[in-house]
Amino acid sequence: MNCRFCGSLLTCDFLDLGTAPPSNAFLAADDLARPEAWFPLRLHACADCHLVQVDEVQSHDKLFAPDYAYFSSYSRSWLEHAERYVALAVDRLGLDGASLVVELASNDGYLLQYVAARGIPCLGIEPTEGTALVARERGIETLVRFFGREFADALAAERGGADLVIGNNVLAHVPDINDFVAGIARLLSDRGVATLEFPHLLEMVGNRQFDTVYHEHFSYLSFHSVQRIFAAHGLRIWDVEALPTHGGSLRVWACLDAAAHAATSAVAAMLSREASAGMMDMAWYQGFQQVAEKVKDDFLSFLLEQKRAGKRVAAYGAAAKGNTLINFAGIRADLIQFVVDASPHKQGKFLPGSRIPVVDEAAIMQAKPDFVVILPWNLRDEISRQLHYVAQWQGRLVVAIPRIELLGS
Repeated sequence: MNCRFCGSLLTCDFLDLGTAPPSNAFLAADDLARPEAWFPLRLHACADCHLVQVDEVQSHDKLFAPDYAYFSSYSRSWLEHAERYVALAVDRLGLDGASLVVELASNDGYLLQYVAARGIPCLGIEPTEGTALVARERGIETLVRFFGREFADALAAERGGADLVIGNNVLAHVPDINDFVAGIARLLSDRGVATLEFPHLLEMVGNRQFDTVYHEHFSYLSFHSVQRIFAAHGLRIWDVEALPTHGGSLRVWACLDAAAHAATSAVAAMLSREASAGMMDMAWYQGFQQVAEKVKDDFLSFLLEQKRAGKRVAAYGAAAKGNTLINFAGIRADLIQFVVDASPHKQGKFLPGSRIPVVDEAAIMQAKPDFVVILPWNLRDEISRQLHYVAQWQGRLVVAIPRIELLGS
């Protein structure tokens, strides 16, 4: 396999999680009588550009099918994050009713609703029909397309250059990262700015977040790799922010080479931080396998201990990261009875691979489990507040990453 950015032969194995079905391929009841497709889930690191990447074992149009089950608007904290970002970007870039804002992978309009509320023209580009339909119902113009050079050229010719291009948690999801980033450069106006948010590889490794690996995530990104990719397509990163979202993310601010945005001190500081951590040395990219196996073994031991003691365990959050952990550990419904999720698009279905049922929150009050595992650990504070009532029957909340922890103890 060759690096999807620079083309170098990939010789460094970063992580092998065995095989798993696509983590958002939820099953309906009728699907339980049919086999599932499982694919290798392996990561490699490029010795040249340090881009960490998954084997492409299934095409992106199948991974992001019309019935794709992830809807952004079911997390209150994520909506608040989006609203704060819009206020910041509008103020920083001086956006107004004469501007054009385009969001890539705009999902259900979770972010652009705040742009539209300010009277700023906006457009969503979203490859999944189901989420785009919800956005349109909110009044957000949304085109159902995958984004790249060719589409960017056509869009810029039709609508003019964009003053702001937004891409939150999409850069990792594109199989052809060169085509995608080149498309951003072509869509921007001469003085336009692109902001992209993505989980930071440094945080992923440091906080043992191997469960963020799934087939829909084609790339795992460091700042210096992203800077190099952008530069190859005429984009210059002039600012970077460290964010707490998704266990530790970066937001980069980029423009065309000739645009008049002076680099902030944060750019050099982030490069220095990654260098000090050892990310420029290939030794840093080895040893993560043992870390993942230790987390998996500890979680499985905890669940087996509860089963032997006659305790009941449920989980909250049918998130992709939870499916990675569950399938890597070989967990089934005998260890976790059910998973609660706020999204009606997941309720009544079953997790891919493990086939654990997904239900609504009322099931927790009815079953009164002894433990509720919070699978989307990045939302642990929000979910802990929501499930405070579990303490009424001496139930406990649990997270497995970065290590087994009983919350509130």
